[in-house]
Amino acid sequence: MNYQGDDALKTLLAKNGSTRSPAEIRALVAGILAAPPALDTRAWHALVAAAPSDALAAQLDALAAEMAAARDGDRTHGKSARERIDALRAELAARKLAGFVLPRGDEHQGEYVSPRAERLLWLTGFTGSAGACIVLADKAAMFVDGRYTLQVKTQVDGKLFAYRHLVDEPPHEWLAENAPRGGRIGYDPWLHSSDSADRMRLACEKAGAELVALSDNPVDAVWQDQPPPPISPARPHPLEFAGKSMHEKRAELAARLKRDGLDAAVISAPDSLAWLLNIRGGDVPHTPLALGFAVVRADGNRPLELYMDERKLLPETKIHLGNSVEVRPPAALGSGLEFLGKAKARVLTDRLTAAAWIDQRLAGTGAVLVRDVCPCALPKACKNERELAGARAAHVRDGAALVRFLAWLSREAPTGKWDEIAVSDKLMEFRRAGGDLRDTSFDTISGAGPNGAIVHYRSTPATSRRLEPDMLFLLDSGAQYPDGTTDVTRTMAVGKASEEQKDRFTRVLKGHIAIARARFPKGTSGSQLDTLARRALWDVGLDYDHGTGHGVGSYLSVHEGPHRISKMPNSVALQPGMIVSNEPGYYKTGAYGIRIENLVAVREADPIPGAERPMLGFETLTLAPIDRHLVARDLLDAGERDWLDAYHARVLAEIGPLVDEQTRGWLEAATARI
Repeated sequence: MNYQGDDALKTLLAKNGSTRSPAEIRALVAGILAAPPALDTRAWHALVAAAPSDALAAQLDALAAEMAAARDGDRTHGKSARERIDALRAELAARKLAGFVLPRGDEHQGEYVSPRAERLLWLTGFTGSAGACIVLADKAAMFVDGRYTLQVKTQVDGKLFAYRHLVDEPPHEWLAENAPRGGRIGYDPWLHSSDSADRMRLACEKAGAELVALSDNPVDAVWQDQPPPPISPARPHPLEFAGKSMHEKRAELAARLKRDGLDAAVISAPDSLAWLLNIRGGDVPHTPLALGFAVVRADGNRPLELYMDERKLLPETKIHLGNSVEVRPPAALGSGLEFLGKAKARVLTDRLTAAAWIDQRLAGTGAVLVRDVCPCALPKACKNERELAGARAAHVRDGAALVRFLAWLSREAPTGKWDEIAVSDKLMEFRRAGGDLRDTSFDTISGAGPNGAIVHYRSTPATSRRLEPDMLFLLDSGAQYPDGTTDVTRTMAVGKASEEQKDRFTRVLKGHIAIARARFPKGTSGSQLDTLARRALWDVGLDYDHGTGHGVGSYLSVHEGPHRISKMPNSVALQPGMIVSNEPGYYKTGAYGIRIENLVAVREADPIPGAERPMLGFETLTLAPIDRHLVARDLLDAGERDWLDAYHARVLAEIGPLVDEQTRGWLEAATARI
């Protein structure tokens, strides 16, 4: 149906009890189009009217289609990377700036950002989830970590940017060596933490330059078709999945603030906000977040101040929040922080996610700033029994979909008819058919042959390889369900694997089993366990350059802190209820990649006879077979073989009854004793 015009829309709005004007609806639709596409394409209609008629729904969809077509038409005439860099340099010169520092991120320092915040992508073409660039008048540098060293060279023009390692050659060191003496280097204080800004400031001082906080971002000034802030429906997260009410969480947080002598805390991490208020949204890809900020008081009788676009809130969400939450426009955050400053309040901000702008506004108006870990981070990470039960249910549902897919893949992969993108799309079909799917939890990594060696590879039409006999295929994927978040990697042999590939796979498997079987005393951090996953690789001079495990949220972020299993030092002890990935790997550049990933939950370990202290261990949540064709049996010891057989027996017992007869036959063979 075509859009019938604003007059017709106005009439339908009135008939459906909506007081919004067509102009307001257009602004709303622009925000909807700036959010990631939702699987439920009509969910946003409830932001217009509680129960829109079919006629109104049809006109809303028609208006959205018309606006999307106009937007996409404008973007077909986009500038080249060189033109964009030239435009930015002209803008910097007009502001009397010698350079600009641009990280990949948003006002929340998040991994997943809205299209509006994809400034680094717009400027450079880089699609990775972590990176930064510095643009000076006569040179520029692009910084990425080890996951993207191959990818960046295919996406970012080496004639425009020098390539640098984000960790080994960080931006502040490059700035100290290259910033012109006497020059003014700009930065957006919304896109940097205070620690990041301090490093840049010291680097500029070392070079004899000056770091300048800008009131607006110069990239925004030259990005003519930049999307508006995203709008997606923010809805209550049911207590049956959350396990604890918003009021209980707020009371516990207020008590902690009071105990620590604090007057308030600024919640800047959107996943903390979602957890604290038991709401979920869709403002960013793959993670059900409603972007916003909150100020929480130690005085639990005072309303929580929620700085969020009220247009996102469904009627039931407003009822859920009630009178204990005061919703304010995002632009009012500055005045709210100034109020705390004038009261000389002691205010906690998250040193990882609070923008330097927030810290500067508080400190500049008189607040006593206490920078620490977000007070929601640890309680959010330690899942309650309801959340753990939801995670188990989600993994059973996801496991059934994955097993159906793997059985299909075993038949189709050797034909050579399927490429990486088509296979990824097929997995999505199986997950959709399984029910309750809300989204993928990240962009699926579908790597055939040498593409599997690119740790965070992302298939494109230009790079997508066909699956063919005698190659390895690495598939890292995950899903968002209302009761849990999944993340699983399997490496499969298409046809016959080489002896080297079997050796490497089995060493990765030994590391995976070592983590899965680990027992450790309370107080142990993930960093102390990391070597268990690497030992079999280290024995033959091999290793991998990513962490062994990251925290995972409860229908929240697939990458959640504050815990992890990694070489990088981490003092956060693993605690019961935490969910973490177990994903050692091996990558041979230009040849193949191997990774085996399950999610595990920290739990109290079974009693050990004669033990002198309580121990913790892991419960494996993921249920999907590990490719037995890649296992060199003699490399496994008896205990490792027992673990693999027991795991496969559990997969068969829990997933077998949920799949069709043909799939079950495949599963029985795939889970046979090693």
